Amino acid sequence: MKDMTQANLRSAYGGESQARNRYDIWGECAGKDGFPNVERLFHCTADAEKIHAGLHFKAMKDVKGDFLVASMAGFGIGTTSENLEAARGGEIFEYTEMYPAYIAVAEMQEEKEAVRAMRFAIEAEKVHAVLFGKAKEAVDQAKDLDAEKILLCPVCGFISITGEEEKCPICGALSSKFVAY
Repeated sequence: MKDMTQANLRSAYGGESQARNRYDIWGECAGKDGFPNVERLFHCTADAEKIHAGLHFKAMKDVKGDFLVASMAGFGIGTTSENLEAARGGEIFEYTEMYPAYIAVAEMQEEKEAVRAMRFAIEAEKVHAVLFGKAKEAVDQAKDLDAEKILLCPVCGFISITGEEEKCPICGALSSKFVAY
């Protein structure tokens, strides 16, 4: 595996891992603030970020050793609305700036597994940003997110709040494999 793609995958792994922990913390805050569906969305998205981190880690299966990992990491606990906006902003950064640049390098270096992992992430992050935006709109009106179902594709990290999909629109996994939150 080429050095630049390795470094980018390590950075993405670090960022996804940190997002996972941040979203779990913000989910606990949302629950305490009286928004149980927003709490479920944060926890589901945290697990989606774990899926992305795992895909990046597995794409580096032949890379061994310890590395200093640089990645974006948002900090702070605000109101549930502020936490949702920060989460939305992080997702937008990933799909508009970070992953497109990383994919360009991986394609240039012909690292197909890295490209696949990052393409799954970029498409899922678009959905996450939309869902965080919907949740913020509800919270800003002192309402909880309208989501009877919150479902996670365990292959790529896609999230559905309708349950209408027969298969994942990103990776094609059957919706019967989705995990409910």
